[in-house]
Amino acid sequence: MPDGSMAEVPSLDEYCRKIETHLCRKNDGHLIRVVGPSFDRVSGWAAQGIPLKIAFGGIDRYFERYYSKGPRRRPVRVDFCEADVLDVFDEWTRALGLTPVAGAFQASDPEDERPKVSLPQHLERVVMRLSEARARGTLGEEFDDLIDRASRELDDARNAAGGVRGEARRALIERLAALDAELLTRARRRVADAERAALEAEAEQELAPYRTSMDADVFARTREAAVSRLVRERANLPTISYIS
Repeated sequence: MPDGSMAEVPSLDEYCRKIETHLCRKNDGHLIRVVGPSFDRVSGWAAQGIPLKIAFGGIDRYFERYYSKGPRRRPVRVDFCEADVLDVFDEWTRALGLTPVAGAFQASDPEDERPKVSLPQHLERVVMRLSEARARGTLGEEFDDLIDRASRELDDARNAAGGVRGEARRALIERLAALDAELLTRARRRVADAERAALEAEAEQELAPYRTSMDADVFARTREAAVSRLVRERANLPTISYIS
């Protein structure tokens, strides 16, 4: 099993060059140089330890929103993408259960997390994502029973979530966590050995900027969380669990 020692952190020049190349590709070949204030901005991403893949994801998210508004009028500069890059980075650290601290990472305390959406909104999104995953057929028929069961429970919870309080709310959130764990466990079982090795390598590359600042046990747990996130991403699975 990889131990993380082979993953390399790109130099600042390489980091900026790859951001520039990705931006050029998204701009249909129109080259927008990462220089001056743009270079300072992208350098800040690198200094925060934002993995290239996460930065690409933020840039892609901005372009998706830009395209949705109709034909493009001008090439996009990297500066426009920063809010989305930071949002995707925040989502990534939350998925891995980590908090950036002075250029390093520490395990986050779930009690310190604050949900960005209400519980009813969360349930609405999860039901929609599960329905989409089933319609695409990416999970296979062996997931149908779980999706049916989860959808029924989520529908029931959604109808009552606005008025759930106290112990009933805590029990609902625990049930959501159990459903999420079951869904992810099934998805991970479907991953072949070769694919798992590739996912581990990708996870280690994402974590390369933080490898030296993590204890061995923290890194091992974080790598597993990163692999789970990649499995979830590949299957386009929602996160059913909810932090109250």
